[in-house]
Amino acid sequence: MNQLPLVVHLIYRLDFGGLETLLAECINRMPAEKYRHAIVCLTDYSDFSKKITRPDVEIYALHKPPGLGLETHFSIWKLFRRIKPTILHTYNISALEYAAVATLAGVPVRVHAEHGRDASDPEGTNWKYNLLRRILRPLVDRFIPVSDDLKRWFTEVIGVPDAKNILINNGVDTQQFALARNNGGNDPVRHFSENCFVIGTVGRIQDVKNHAGLIDAFIHLRETLPAQKEQLRLIIIGDGPLLSSLRTKVSDAGIEDLVWLPGARDDIADLMQTFSVFAMTSIAEGTPVVVLEAMASGLPVIATQVGGMPEVIMDNVTGKLVPASDAQAFAAAISEYVLAPELLVRHGAAGRQRIESTYSVEAMLKGYTGLYDTLCAAKT
Repeated sequence: MNQLPLVVHLIYRLDFGGLETLLAECINRMPAEKYRHAIVCLTDYSDFSKKITRPDVEIYALHKPPGLGLETHFSIWKLFRRIKPTILHTYNISALEYAAVATLAGVPVRVHAEHGRDASDPEGTNWKYNLLRRILRPLVDRFIPVSDDLKRWFTEVIGVPDAKNILINNGVDTQQFALARNNGGNDPVRHFSENCFVIGTVGRIQDVKNHAGLIDAFIHLRETLPAQKEQLRLIIIGDGPLLSSLRTKVSDAGIEDLVWLPGARDDIADLMQTFSVFAMTSIAEGTPVVVLEAMASGLPVIATQVGGMPEVIMDNVTGKLVPASDAQAFAAAISEYVLAPELLVRHGAAGRQRIESTYSVEAMLKGYTGLYDTLCAAKT
């Protein structure tokens, strides 16, 4: 009996994050009668793996050591020879190099997705990374950018031909992330009083997200709005290597009672219902899933003008765009909503409408399933 084609998703680590959320959504929602799935983690995986609800999905952890990790190439070759994937789907630069191993192992279809850049290479100019992308370009059947910005970069910098450069927008579940409820402040996840103006963000606590800059903006906002300062609150949800330093920064500023840093949470949709606005201070991004989730929740989004964010956020229509690493400009953008709360409803509703029309999970699934179908028909 012939088995369904196996898609292997190769990722650095399976942990709480936007890319990982998309991966879980695609695996859980893709028709089970079309493809089987497996996840190969170069390093390891966390409890986030429980988000994968399909019972037939194997997850492998290779525990790659820092550095080149040449033995990892051999481990992947042996694994691929054993499980015989039809499709290898790699995510970001850390996984791309294994397209060569997949070719040697006889994997017929190889696709590579870029979901954004890290703090060490926010503009995508690292010559070593880009040389690797160019060398491996012939071995990749399709490159998948998640924003027009990344698609242009694939074309202009990496030299990916149009026929191999396929934009698939990220998507979110517009039923799970519903418009905020007016529940009289009785929400069990509400941390601050309903009377507070809550600036919220969600994301892995790492340097590319620049959460320290958001704290600086919050401090500046309180200084510039003395009449409203007692109502202002900040929530930063997520875990990561910089969480302890953020907590120290908050403590040193004497604002522990005004800033909540709970770490990772699995009730993000409910917590977003308690935000007034959503903030994203990243210095580099693709199309952040959490921004789409915030917009689906009816929240205005204030974000830095980097990566794919200007494609998603319509300035002064669904939120505000500000220069990266400018805490005062970010504070000024937030203050417009504090001083004119009617904008919260108007911009939030426009954001929700934009998600429904362009960034639904159904459209994303259609894109990936169609891509897999096309390549399997051509190469298997």
